Amino acid sequence: MGENRKFGQIILPRMVTSKILHHQELCAHRSMSEVSGIVNETLGKRPLGGQDTLKYRVFASTWNVGGIIPSDDLNLEDWLDTRANSYDIYVLGFQEIVPLNAINVLGPSKRCISTKWNSLIGKALNKNKTQDGEQLHHTTTNNSAIESFTQQGCFRCIRSKQMVGIFASVWVRSNLRPYIRHLNVSCVGSGIMGYLGNKGSVSVRFLLHEMSFCIVCCHLASGGKQGDVLLRNFDAADILARTKFHGDGNKNLPKKILDHDQVLLLGDLNYRISLEETETRLLVKAKNWSTLLENDQLVSEFSTGRLFEGFQEGSVTFSPTYKYQPNSDQYYWCFEAARGEKKRAPAWCDRILWRGKDLKQIQYETCDYKLSDHRPVRAGFFVECKIKGDVGSVGGFMPSMPDA
Repeated sequence: MGENRKFGQIILPRMVTSKILHHQELCAHRSMSEVSGIVNETLGKRPLGGQDTLKYRVFASTWNVGGIIPSDDLNLEDWLDTRANSYDIYVLGFQEIVPLNAINVLGPSKRCISTKWNSLIGKALNKNKTQDGEQLHHTTTNNSAIESFTQQGCFRCIRSKQMVGIFASVWVRSNLRPYIRHLNVSCVGSGIMGYLGNKGSVSVRFLLHEMSFCIVCCHLASGGKQGDVLLRNFDAADILARTKFHGDGNKNLPKKILDHDQVLLLGDLNYRISLEETETRLLVKAKNWSTLLENDQLVSEFSTGRLFEGFQEGSVTFSPTYKYQPNSDQYYWCFEAARGEKKRAPAWCDRILWRGKDLKQIQYETCDYKLSDHRPVRAGFFVECKIKGDVGSVGGFMPSMPDA
């Protein structure tokens, strides 16, 4: 995912093509945000006939952090693939940012933990931009130029929300913020007694230009016993049915998850492998992913069509993401367990699903962070957004403060 590729591919009328090509000749391998200044300058003054399309690059990731509070110096740059500086939108979902004990499930959310995660994310995403701004400061005394350069490249959290241990956080480049509107959040608890927030989902809805997006961060029912897969299916169906967004007075806005143009559903879905634990471990040791995936519960749900109709998942070519010994490359079964504690067999619990004809997945992989007993999973996407009329008139919406 760290390839430094030129992805700001823009389909525009001839009146701006020559200007963009000239800019690309001068500055190869630039990201969408760097080209957008020229796009805005031109399109903000000239109305467009019909529809045009902008292509953006989206980073999505899910991570069950096992209730572990991150250290102040935890570096997230590798996880977020920031060195390539090639993404425009970051969609991040966490599970178990706090331990799922009675105090946390029944009491008020500990927002200081989600605030800390957001702080670490912002620090990682904007580190290179801050350094570039400091270098520019040494070469020019034009403060407005320095401020404009820094703001154009920086990322902003447009919305974040915590429900017990589930935490969703969405970030975009600053110069995309004026084109984002109708931000909304919907939380569904499906845990204890069928409604507490130890399990369930946090969903974020927004429009980018004329396209609607829905981000669904899930934590489904756990357990490796026979029949537990039905509980996960029920949770997923419940989330799809109960998630509802306010219309903001606009009857044309999508209200339900499946009403949106593009949907990213990610999280600790908890689907296991339907084999005996001993056989599963032997196949994991042999890295026989194909046989394991033939018995993967989520793959089975896809093939039978019982659930997730219209959703897709990229090819799983990485090791099972659960259950590791924290701070280790070894699965949990390799270690001596405490008395009465189960040595759970490995499984691909952490997944990223997507739905939408304008989404194109370009990467799907795990990431080598050993903080918890889960490995984070991340994916990269291209998305084409349709634009109507004058792009310059799309902005001007009041920014929303993140709600951690």
